[in-house]
Amino acid sequence: MKVAVYHNNSDVRIEERPIPAIGDGEILVKMKASGICGTDVMQWYRIKKGPRVLGHEMAGEIVETGNGVEQFKSGDRVFVSHHVPCYSCVYCDQGNYTACSPLHTGNYEPGGFSEYIRVPALNVKTGTFLLPAGMSYETATMIEPLACAVLGQKSLDVKKGQTVVVFGSGISGLLHIQMSKLKGAKVIATDINKYRLNKALEFGADHAIHASEYSVEKLKELNNGRLADRIVVCAGAKQAVASAVESIDKRGVILFFAVPQEDICIPSVNFWRDEISVRFSYGASPQDLKEALALIETNAVDVQKMITHKVSLSGIQEGFRMVSEAADSLKVAVIPDDSIK
Repeated sequence: MKVAVYHNNSDVRIEERPIPAIGDGEILVKMKASGICGTDVMQWYRIKKGPRVLGHEMAGEIVETGNGVEQFKSGDRVFVSHHVPCYSCVYCDQGNYTACSPLHTGNYEPGGFSEYIRVPALNVKTGTFLLPAGMSYETATMIEPLACAVLGQKSLDVKKGQTVVVFGSGISGLLHIQMSKLKGAKVIATDINKYRLNKALEFGADHAIHASEYSVEKLKELNNGRLADRIVVCAGAKQAVASAVESIDKRGVILFFAVPQEDICIPSVNFWRDEISVRFSYGASPQDLKEALALIETNAVDVQKMITHKVSLSGIQEGFRMVSEAADSLKVAVIPDDSIK
């Protein structure tokens, strides 16, 4: 089978490997679509674990089931989460599933950018979801990104009538824009890219400001003289961090959904006095995935328009180029070679 092996953003190599053998409780899935995540092209983060087969937004068709698998059968259309909690550690007992060590270390083999994927028993048990009949495989690649936003929004705790500023209007930013609007918030978005600023408006932002033109004064002008109640940082630029720190109101919440490579510094005395909270969000639990699947199925959150490009597995390098350059693309889905028309 073909696999795409990541070495760096400009070096993703197609190799041949044996189709993985499955064991008891496991399933073998033929990849039908696998999204390229923004973290896949975060080279400083990914390259440390290379070379490896990436891809964690995978949907496909079950082609084989192991002994003991009763809830699924060959031919089922599924989305499969790469990370699942163990449900037996101290973190899981407290409901802190994304702190679970197996969630961070587990994965399917070899990765979503592969023709076939072996899904371990734990992932089969809690991380594999049947797709609704009308949902395409490409649409299903958005379940995991949306689930991450669902978890982040729980931490952000947006209230009706509040003002949310979203720094960065890529996939994550657009999902947070839609989720914040669902809760009745006013949303102001920023980006350095005109294409993505237009997309921010298309997906519901009340205002979209080029990052070079953003300022606290501009924010107050658009927000009745006030700073932001909530801020979501969806860009890894240091300037986004600085702008977020300057823009948060008293008792506000800053959610770092993306982070820069360097450590973040905050004015601790000011944040203490103004009771400002700083939070981080990473990953998603099976419950978040279920919620995301329901949001997509009911069209509460529009993800289909975010899928702007499809590339073949053999042409994945072009997909990595598009996502790395972040010019006129949003979600790029990798599909099997024989699906390209």
